[in-house]
Amino acid sequence: MLQNTLVLLTVALPLMGSPGPAIVSLAATGSTFGFRRGLPYLAGILLGNSTVLLMVATGVTGMVLAVPNAVPVLMTIGLAYLLYLAWRIATAPVVRTAAETGREPTAAGGFLLSLVNPKAYAAIGAVYASGSIAPEDPSLDVALKVAVLLAVNVTVNTVWLGIGATFSSALRNPRTGRALNWTFAGLLLASVVATVMR
Repeated sequence: MLQNTLVLLTVALPLMGSPGPAIVSLAATGSTFGFRRGLPYLAGILLGNSTVLLMVATGVTGMVLAVPNAVPVLMTIGLAYLLYLAWRIATAPVVRTAAETGREPTAAGGFLLSLVNPKAYAAIGAVYASGSIAPEDPSLDVALKVAVLLAVNVTVNTVWLGIGATFSSALRNPRTGRALNWTFAGLLLASVVATVMR
């Protein structure tokens, strides 16, 4: 069982932790607004990814994707939100004080992004289907895989918010901060294009 868990982790960490729209937006949120102010957005991403995981584990994803026109509608909503998020990151104020109210992404925005993010379904679905932890007991297998993947979800997304937050001190310099904002916005757009082109 331990060996099977390690194999699942070996597959899960690179697939779920590789940059995609949610992860790039978390890093950008951390760099633009800092770790603490990015926590609500992180919570939304975690809840959304957990929902996707449960949808994959229970087979709900297959039923939703079988609905005519569901995929284009979900993709359009997701792309619209990602474009809006990229614009907010690119145009975020460079020099901020702790007293300023936030334009930071919200928990609801993170949740929505996770639900319409094609990479979330592809990565979580691929990892979930990649193997079993307890093949002799299907119920235990589902429970263990969900628990392991929830832990990976929390770990990788929190780390990416923290990585972005390490750049927040650079934002004190207006020129560097503006360049970093635009760089993260560009990376977010690039991750969207890469996801759509797959």
